[in-house]
Amino acid sequence: MRGVIAALLLWTLAAAPQQTGQNTPPEGKGTAKIAVSTQLVVETVVVKDKKGNPIEGLTAKDFTVAENGVPQAIRFCEHQELPEAQSAAPAAPSKPEDIKIYHDLPRTRISPETPGNIRYKDRRLLALYFDMSAMPPSDQLRALAAAQKFIRTQMTSADLVSILRYSGGAVDVLLDFTGDRNRLLSVIATLIVGEGQGSDESTDDASTSDTGAAFGQDDSEFNIFNTDRQLAALETAAKMLGQLSEKKSLVYFASGLRLNGADNQAQLHATIDAAIRAGVSFWPIDARGLVAQAPLGDATKGSPGNMGMYSGASALAVTTNFQQSQDTLYALAGDTGGKALLDYNDLTRGIVEAQQTVSSYYILGYYTSNAAQDGKFRRIKISLNSNLSANLDYRQGYYAAKQFSKFTAADKERQLEDALMLDDPITELTIAMEIDYFQLNRAEYFVPIVVKIPGRELAIAKRGGAERTLIDFIGEIKDDYGGMTVTNVRDKVNIKLSDRTAFELSKRPIEYDTGFTLLPGKYTIKFLARDAETGRIGTYQTSFVIPNLNKEEKRIPISSVVLGSQRIDLKEALYNAAKNKDKDKEEAVNPLVQNGQKLIPSVTRVFSKSRDMYVYLQAYEQGAPSVQPLIAFVGFYRAQTKAFETQPIEVTGGLNNRLKTMPLSFSIALSQLAPGKYDCQVTVLDPTGQKGAFWQAPVMLVP
Repeated sequence: MRGVIAALLLWTLAAAPQQTGQNTPPEGKGTAKIAVSTQLVVETVVVKDKKGNPIEGLTAKDFTVAENGVPQAIRFCEHQELPEAQSAAPAAPSKPEDIKIYHDLPRTRISPETPGNIRYKDRRLLALYFDMSAMPPSDQLRALAAAQKFIRTQMTSADLVSILRYSGGAVDVLLDFTGDRNRLLSVIATLIVGEGQGSDESTDDASTSDTGAAFGQDDSEFNIFNTDRQLAALETAAKMLGQLSEKKSLVYFASGLRLNGADNQAQLHATIDAAIRAGVSFWPIDARGLVAQAPLGDATKGSPGNMGMYSGASALAVTTNFQQSQDTLYALAGDTGGKALLDYNDLTRGIVEAQQTVSSYYILGYYTSNAAQDGKFRRIKISLNSNLSANLDYRQGYYAAKQFSKFTAADKERQLEDALMLDDPITELTIAMEIDYFQLNRAEYFVPIVVKIPGRELAIAKRGGAERTLIDFIGEIKDDYGGMTVTNVRDKVNIKLSDRTAFELSKRPIEYDTGFTLLPGKYTIKFLARDAETGRIGTYQTSFVIPNLNKEEKRIPISSVVLGSQRIDLKEALYNAAKNKDKDKEEAVNPLVQNGQKLIPSVTRVFSKSRDMYVYLQAYEQGAPSVQPLIAFVGFYRAQTKAFETQPIEVTGGLNNRLKTMPLSFSIALSQLAPGKYDCQVTVLDPTGQKGAFWQAPVMLVP
């Protein structure tokens, strides 16, 4: 990036313990400012003898701490003495006048501690986290009842409980840590059953209810933000709790958490790493309890109405979907030191297990001798200096803090590459991605990749009176089998915006697209975008499959189906961040570019009724002796009823290649449809060969 870049020196003092701060001398010309930074690392250590009994009376002199093999000076050592959690005596029934009913739930915050100050000495910290967006009303009732039962009958004098809620896209701290049972019960009693709904996951497989379609493609892209937002909310909660040095247990109530194939895998890693850094263990509780599922679903869903009913595919899909919704809960618990309560009706048991796990432990604090904020993993080893035989349970390491916004121009390239290689993903920017495929020949496929970033998250720089947005892109695609890098991308974009487009940037996304030529197979992509002005980075990571269409014999081989609502000129800067591309070459390779205009995939598949929907796909007749006419149409289904269907079109001509590629394109006016959620189905028929192809995905129409 051209221009002058301010350099901020980070100094680490190796003397006595210091707090992060800034030395600010009197104002004056030529006055220099030096930022002083130290990084406090806090470790909680459980020390037990061979019989499993806690060992007490140890001091800082009894421990040795090493970070990446380098001994560290222990600055403080605190012993937290907690009684073994026993079932507490039932609390006296609260009088109605003792329970305060809030018209609006209070919102507070987790009160932080100053470095080295142990605020909650000899107290057990339990945070009850209710994900209202991931539970239907019946499960919400069970979760709230379990929390009330624990507070009334099993909460001990050593327990402090906090209540957090995720609903409406935000994490609310409804109550800071307290031992006041009446206050806790008051807040829980005020939670509204049924709130936060509408973000449930949907599936599209053999278990899906029949809406008039034969089968469809995985529709998980429609929920591309749902799971990511739930995980990001958990990450936010973990960071809130990270302000406290003590051990923290976050009890997570949800009705499963299904991580789809198109979801951002980087967000799951970022959430787990944030919890480990903050000393938080996740204790997920599946609020559905022990579920006895009917093979084809219960009375709340319609019949699948397909061959899977008779082959067993529908029953298998129901079981698989349920298990997948628990896999993420299991991963969150296992990777943070907690335990998931699955398939158990007494939900209170999950809170009790979290309670009983936290017994007496030591808190050790030291200022790391490695001041580099590089985000790399640092391994910790703690041992006892004495010959005492003991078992130590502690965090084996942590990811260092990351500060990529303050570096020199010479370091920018290297540090962005370091961010790509980190196992601890950076998710400061929101990234959405769509990956499509179009067959070029019998061996190769063109894979266009579209990335969208909300414009409101980017900074606009002033350069010579013009508004500019500066973005760095880097990414790589690896073979999922051998882990070898197949191809990569590195781009730096300086977008000059007019006054009009600079204003629109706050409401619309920046779109970046690129393309690769790949062979059929399974791949993993990791992609980073960095706002060059602020240094904020976003990461997107997922796996995808390029099918071998040469082996498709029962159905018409088709490419990905692209849905969009915009065709823009290749020179449009607000949406298209791609730079210095040969226009003629791109038109020849990218099927989404025609006549100097590019079809912009929706990615999230949310459409406005005031704009037309564009549908584009390709069909291939490479095995046919000559091109056969195809019939295609698009339908919209809602509540198992056909709401709209386009007039069938007949395609008789195709591209002049060996694949006999047949482009299929639609322009659909959405004004005649009511706002809401629909299943959009594309049907392609070959009357001569008696074959067909069906593709289906949910779309959302907004006014």
